[in-house]
Amino acid sequence: MNKSTLKRTLKGKESNEKRRKNIVKDLKSLFKAGVLLANVLPVLTGFCLALYFAEEPFGAHWITFILTISGSTFVMAGALLLNNWYDADIDAVMERTKGRPTVTGSISLRVVFTLGIILSAVGVLLLLFTTIEATVYAVIGWITYVIFYTMWSKRRYTFNTIIGSVSGAVTPLIGWAVIDSAMHPVPFVLFMILFIFQMPHTYVIAIRKFEEYKAAGVKMLPVVRGLRVTKWHTFIYIFLLIPLPFFIGELGIWFMMITTIVNVGWLLLSIRGFFVSDDLRWANQMFRYSVYYLMITFLTAILVTF
Repeated sequence: MNKSTLKRTLKGKESNEKRRKNIVKDLKSLFKAGVLLANVLPVLTGFCLALYFAEEPFGAHWITFILTISGSTFVMAGALLLNNWYDADIDAVMERTKGRPTVTGSISLRVVFTLGIILSAVGVLLLLFTTIEATVYAVIGWITYVIFYTMWSKRRYTFNTIIGSVSGAVTPLIGWAVIDSAMHPVPFVLFMILFIFQMPHTYVIAIRKFEEYKAAGVKMLPVVRGLRVTKWHTFIYIFLLIPLPFFIGELGIWFMMITTIVNVGWLLLSIRGFFVSDDLRWANQMFRYSVYYLMITFLTAILVTF
């Protein structure tokens, strides 16, 4: 092989490698990988806790487990794709989203829409092999997120955050309902924890990206009502989280202690926001804490059952 041929070969390999990396990057952005993973954890928690309270062995339900995780993931992925498809115009305005393939054109909007519908349908079909109740919760989450949040309220009303929080909060109900009816205090409290958690979590994201949301015309609370009002809402919702672990004492003293510590820590950090001069730095700290909060709370709920 002569030098020119070798150079062309190496250049072609580099080009293919770069193309593969770009595809992976586009897919991660398209599926909002971080959001998707954060939604899978509560499904897993609901499933594990339902097994624990029903005194059922995991080995007897491993096929159900695969169907549940796969089905719920597909439904959520489909909803996120449809969110990207619908929001392509405002994503083009916002710095953090203007690199998404729906904006750059590396993946066409038609493909994204079609894939979103297909994944959603496949996810629902897989969940139908578990229980009707679990499937209903997944469909409620999908409709709430795609129709009521993305298409109706996000660009019009500040309460879009409340609507969006409902869709994220149904995830532990899905995991629980494949084993037993979710008409039980534990999955209901997990639903409430997730629902309330998403409010301050989303508010601090809106503070971090204040100028972008303002430019895109998205009716987030800090854009419409200002930072101080948003800080008060953030404090109130975190305060409401504090008593919730005590309603599920069945999970034991360690769960109540750990979750109370992280709740109080988050509350103190929210209070600090009223006295800081650098709102952006505070919002970044709050966002990081909220991510750890979700992981600690739901992993603890699983671990205390062993």
